[in-house]
Amino acid sequence: MSEALIIGAGPAGLMAAEELAQAGVSVLVAEAKPSVGRKFLMAGKSGLNLTMDQPFETFLAAYGADAGALRPMLEAFGPDQVKDWAGGLGQELFTGSTGRVFPKAMKASPLLRAWLARLNGMGVEFATSWRWQGWEGSGFAFDTPEGRRVMRPEVAVLACGGVSWARLGSDGAWAQYLGTHVAPFQPANMGFNVPWSGHMKRHFGSPVKGVELRAGACVSRGEIVISKDGIEGGGIYAVSRAMRMGAALEIDLMPDVAEAQLWARLARPRGKMSLGNYLRKTLKLDAVKLALLQEFGRPLPDDLTGVIKRLPIRHEGPQAMDRAISTAGGLGFGALDAGLMLQHRPGVFAAGEMLDWEAPTGGYLITACLATGRWAGRAAAAYQGKSAAR
Repeated sequence: MSEALIIGAGPAGLMAAEELAQAGVSVLVAEAKPSVGRKFLMAGKSGLNLTMDQPFETFLAAYGADAGALRPMLEAFGPDQVKDWAGGLGQELFTGSTGRVFPKAMKASPLLRAWLARLNGMGVEFATSWRWQGWEGSGFAFDTPEGRRVMRPEVAVLACGGVSWARLGSDGAWAQYLGTHVAPFQPANMGFNVPWSGHMKRHFGSPVKGVELRAGACVSRGEIVISKDGIEGGGIYAVSRAMRMGAALEIDLMPDVAEAQLWARLARPRGKMSLGNYLRKTLKLDAVKLALLQEFGRPLPDDLTGVIKRLPIRHEGPQAMDRAISTAGGLGFGALDAGLMLQHRPGVFAAGEMLDWEAPTGGYLITACLATGRWAGRAAAAYQGKSAAR
C-alpha cells in the first residue's frame, strides 16, 4: 500500500507527488478522468503562460486579498523557481513584451510528458478513472473501473481543482465531503453576458484592441472579444473580479489620446460626412469600436469626448461558472494549518485551485497551483516522517 495518496493529477497534485517521492515516500496519484493533466493541457492550447517576469512584490499584489495567505508558498516557489523548474524538465522559455513567461514550444504537452517521465522514474504510481466518493471511517473511498476501493494511506493531499471546465475534471464534487469549511464557488476570469442588438451580429468573433477597461479602481489594458453571448478575453478577465463585486464597467476607446486632444479633433468640421465616416476619418476608429459606440453610447451627445473616453458597458452579469477560466471560493485557509493540513483531518493536506483564492490570468494561476502543491507535499512528507518514527 502506498504511504501517500494524492487525489487529483493537475499541476498541484503532481507537484505534491514529486515532493513526497523526493522524500522517499511511496505515492499513488488517483485521478477521476481517464488521463492526467487535462486542464493543464487545455491551458497550453493558448500558449501555456507559466508565470510572470516581474518583481516579487508586484507579482504577489496580483493576488489581492489572498496575497497574505499565499505569501509563504510563493516566496518559497515563485516566478524564478517556476522558470528553474521548467528548465529542469528540458523546457526552453521566453518572456513576452508584457512579462508573461511561456515555453518556446507554446504548449503544455512536452512539459507534461517530461514531468510524468520524471515522476514515473521516481516510482510514483497513477490510478486513472478513480473518482473519490468521500470518507469511509479514516479511509478514502473510490469508485474505480474494478469496483469500490478504500485507501488508508499514512498521508494524503487533496488537489481536486475548482469548478470551472467540469468536463476536464474540475467539477467541485469534493465540496460535499468538506462541509462548512468550503466557501461558495463563484466564477473568476470570466466573460460577461451582453444582450446585443441586431447590428452587432456582424462583429461576433471580432477582437477589440487598444482599449482600456475600468471597473472601480481596477484598470486593464488588454484585448477583448465580442462573442454572440457577450464580451470575453484577457482584458475583461483582468477586471472581472471587480465587476463580479458590483463595479460598473467603462471602456476608453482611445486611451492613448488625452481628452483635450480628442476634443480638438472632434471640433473639426464634419461637413456632409455621415457620423460614422467622420469618426472613422477623424479619430481612426475601426468598425468594431464604432459599433460599440453606437451600441452603448446612444443617444449620442453633441460632444462625444466623454462617451469615447468613458463608454459605459451594460451587461447581465457573469457567464456560466463552467465557462470561467477559474473559480473563486473553495476550501478556506481558516480550515488549514500553516502546512495546508486540514485541522479536522490530521494527515490530510490540500492544495491548488480547490483552496479559496483567486488570481488573474497571466501565469498567476499556474504558479500558485505549483507553489501550494509543493508546500503541501513537503508538509505531508514531514508529517509522514514523524508518524513513521513514532
